Amino acid sequence: MTMDIGTTLEASAWQKVERASQNLNINKNEWYEKAEKIIPTNSSEAKLEDALINVALENMDEATPNWGFAAARIYVEKLYREASNNRGYTQGSYGSFYALLEQLTEKGIYTPALLQKYTKEDIEEFGKAIQPERDQLFNYLGIYTVATRYLATDHEKNVYELPQERWMVIAMHIMQDEPADQRQENVLEAYWALSNLYMTVATPTLTNAGKTHGQLSSCFIDTVDDSLQSIYDSNSDIAKLSKNGGGIGVYMGKIRARGSSIKGFKGMSSGVVPWIKQLNNTAVSVDQLGTRKGAIAIYLDVWHQDIESFLDLKLNNGDDRMRAHDIFTGVCLPDYFMEQVENRGDWYLFDPHEVRQVMGYSLEDFYDEQKGSGSFRTRYEECIANEALSKRKVPAIEIMKRLMKSQLESGTPFMFYRDEVNRQNANAHEGLIYCSNLCTEITQNQSPTEFVEEFLENENTIVKKFKSGDYVVCNLSSVNLGRAVKNDVLERLIPIQVRMLDNVIDINTLPIKQAEITNRKYRAIGLGTFGWHHLLALKGIAWESDEAVAYADELYEKIAYLTIQSSMELSKEKGHYPVYEGSKWQTGEYFDQKGYTGNKWDELKAEVKQHGMRNGYLMAVAPNSTTAMIAGSTASIDPIFQVFYYEEKKDFKIPVTAPELDHHTYNVYRRSAYIVDQRFSVKQNAKRQKHIDQSISFNFYVPNTIKASVLLDLHTQAWREGLKTTYYVRSTSNDIEECEWCSS
Repeated sequence: MTMDIGTTLEASAWQKVERASQNLNINKNEWYEKAEKIIPTNSSEAKLEDALINVALENMDEATPNWGFAAARIYVEKLYREASNNRGYTQGSYGSFYALLEQLTEKGIYTPALLQKYTKEDIEEFGKAIQPERDQLFNYLGIYTVATRYLATDHEKNVYELPQERWMVIAMHIMQDEPADQRQENVLEAYWALSNLYMTVATPTLTNAGKTHGQLSSCFIDTVDDSLQSIYDSNSDIAKLSKNGGGIGVYMGKIRARGSSIKGFKGMSSGVVPWIKQLNNTAVSVDQLGTRKGAIAIYLDVWHQDIESFLDLKLNNGDDRMRAHDIFTGVCLPDYFMEQVENRGDWYLFDPHEVRQVMGYSLEDFYDEQKGSGSFRTRYEECIANEALSKRKVPAIEIMKRLMKSQLESGTPFMFYRDEVNRQNANAHEGLIYCSNLCTEITQNQSPTEFVEEFLENENTIVKKFKSGDYVVCNLSSVNLGRAVKNDVLERLIPIQVRMLDNVIDINTLPIKQAEITNRKYRAIGLGTFGWHHLLALKGIAWESDEAVAYADELYEKIAYLTIQSSMELSKEKGHYPVYEGSKWQTGEYFDQKGYTGNKWDELKAEVKQHGMRNGYLMAVAPNSTTAMIAGSTASIDPIFQVFYYEEKKDFKIPVTAPELDHHTYNVYRRSAYIVDQRFSVKQNAKRQKHIDQSISFNFYVPNTIKASVLLDLHTQAWREGLKTTYYVRSTSNDIEECEWCSS
């Protein structure tokens, strides 16, 4: 059909429709006609583009998902037009990349390092390598998210940087200190990985790479000691991290309980709750770069005498002086507690300070080295038997009921299975892991920073000295399974991804010194994945199937192999992490524990022993919902919420369909988060967890009418099958399809 194009505006609209419709199964004539009716006479080009986008999004549903790509193409053209106007080049797609770096460096947006470390010839080569057509990989939600949150603008929020330039700047920033003879190749390889949406970097890296401010790491974990000095120092450090956009996990299990003694005076301590409320205030007061309030997760041991008031912190009723609604909670659970829950046995609560005073050790410093036996339960039983130690006896199942009640009301506490975590710790020779981070995927050695002394250096200078503890840092990046596996690029992708993560450790600017020291000590990275449900749909594998469980085992073993191999190869080139000697990597115990045998694994084990590992911790699967939206895939290892829904934030409401939705994939997607049998999700995750040296952000999706016995069975299954952590218990209202698995 040939349209009767009258005015210049109409001609422009039709040309945009023609370009945006190429290779998409949509009705372009209908699109134009609908838009024509709502475009006012003498409209600006911006209003014309907005009208075309709105019509495309209105047409979008589960039967016609391609409208999202059509809307994205109009939005990309709008970005091109605005960037060319602001940067002063002839309207088209991309202008001079070198000129962009000069302009935004002069405006104080980009770091001068990019122009200092790379020659003009280098940068012009990078500009030639930019592939504008890869902007067509974005759906509308993806490009809108990138453009409104992450592209570099001037101080007035005017568009300057375009999407492919963001990928190239990230690649340049991360590779800036690579050896000169391989740096250009590494930049182009990193650009290939990012621009094809085969991987994503962590949100702080996506936001801050190449710019003058901000750190690149996602999460941190602090360990608070039982002293006023440590409590307030931790609060100050947490405020600095929150200001710079970090999410924080805090272990408070060493702090004495309510009613404990202070300096020998009995009954004086007010316990952990007032200090948690103080951190709650910090989370609210010190927001993350003005965009959202701080995010802090507090962890406590299930044997701590304050555990019951801790479990009530997030409840909506009761004494508000004993509530902290803006923090997240996590509980550290030993095997012995879970056994007592199963056996309906008794559980004893202790004050950690009194345990140290009477028993001469800290109960939290032990774990069961074997399933069913070990030093924790030995020490715990000693505490029960010692009559000089005060204790409170409660049925273990009552603690568990209280925990599950809080989960159904607030989604938390998160579960941290401390014995399994420490048994699997590749660096157990250097310390203990007390808790996880804000999103439950990080498990690394921790210890509190110790205050040493304070003295006058001269008349006007006061010096405070500290002995640094292990202050955990999470450097994250994720493989897009829906694209990388489909295009068979894992062998090429993972080596460049590990190199990028490793480089983040060296170029990062962290706001507290302990984190910097720990970062370099372990050189920990967290390579994860997203797009699991997307991948299952492409392969036609049902979520609730043994085939999906077996595929999780096979795929994550391959990812583990490639990640370990990549870190070993980097160690050949740059040296191993400082505390590699004595680790399970060095002794080979890591491979033995995992049951990795066969020629391929035996050879890698020998190479690791010979050449070392660049990174002490390697893999962690984060929630990565935002970066999955950008890449047009499904979040993390989660099932989708719905086949078609609206993504709503305070500034937008955008329709979204499951990725690559068609008659082939619909049946796999149809079994969505609140419908799929959660027992199959646990089975998949148990297979996946075997191959991941850290942990996984794993959610339960349950109806709010779930029976307590069913939720308890899920937790018990997760613990028995070797999960290290579980994240939210996400419950929903009754208007979902009734599911068989939770009605038994």
